[in-house]
Amino acid sequence: MSEAVQPLTDLKAILHSKRANIYYLEMCRVMQKDGRVLYLTEANAEKQYWNIPIANTTVILLGTGTSITQAAVRMLASAGVLIGFCGGGGTPLFSGNAIEWLSPQSEYRPTEYIQGWMSFWFDENKRLSAAKIFQQHRLKYMQRIWGKDKELNAEGFTTDDQDIGQAINQSIKTIEQCNTVTELLLKEAQLTKNLYKIASNRTKISNFTRQHDNTDDANVFLNHGNYLAYGLAATTLWVLGIPHGFAVMHGKSRRGALVFDVADLVKDTLILPWAFICAKEGATEQQFRQQCLQNFTQHKALDFMFDTVKEISQMGDQL
Repeated sequence: MSEAVQPLTDLKAILHSKRANIYYLEMCRVMQKDGRVLYLTEANAEKQYWNIPIANTTVILLGTGTSITQAAVRMLASAGVLIGFCGGGGTPLFSGNAIEWLSPQSEYRPTEYIQGWMSFWFDENKRLSAAKIFQQHRLKYMQRIWGKDKELNAEGFTTDDQDIGQAINQSIKTIEQCNTVTELLLKEAQLTKNLYKIASNRTKISNFTRQHDNTDDANVFLNHGNYLAYGLAATTLWVLGIPHGFAVMHGKSRRGALVFDVADLVKDTLILPWAFICAKEGATEQQFRQQCLQNFTQHKALDFMFDTVKEISQMGDQL
């Protein structure tokens, strides 16, 4: 608490794609004090203040029993930090609830990416081409990470195994054959379903069914991890100045669905296997969350999202 207060002008010095922290807070009060953003907890009638390094933070999730002051929101906005209200454990308390993002307001974000995005978005065929690129990048990322991550390989998640390699390669082949976004969504869902089956076999979790309302550890961890990925995706789009409504895949069924499109780049690769592994090991939600954040940093998930969205936004007539 003794370090010098960082000037407001320096709060955005760290690029969002390089920031290390995502915070989930519960049973506390977030406030501004002495030029810092802190959260206050009370234990055994003793108040404790904890510093949040906002210049190195992308997202703060406020769970149950939290409150935040106007002054803290102002400082978080000045640092470009997204604020989310959520249920316990970082996910909504009820399936119908969605995290409400409070985006820092700025008229000085870049315009080149939204202009590039809009240059193709109104053309249905070009949206389909962009969606295919998302899926191709998603699968190449999975091949790269599952091909080298020693921890995942030790748990049986490796592209050298026939079932995994076949599932990925088959999905790559079918992407170009899709003539509509609906077909592409079906192929994406089929791959994820195959990966659920593979993951449940690897971890010996029998009778797994993907249901968002189920309370078994694997489903709870999948929900939790996916919302962390949504936070990264929302951060990416906010920084690049692209509104969430201009989706290329999920837009017919989800409001603000471009967040889902971008999050899908990493969900199956970094969230899905660890949800099953942590469920098998009886990990707590906090341990699972720390594993997810470690994965995001180790495998440069935010960099990958930024690079993909920027690449597609600048393709224009090439789509």
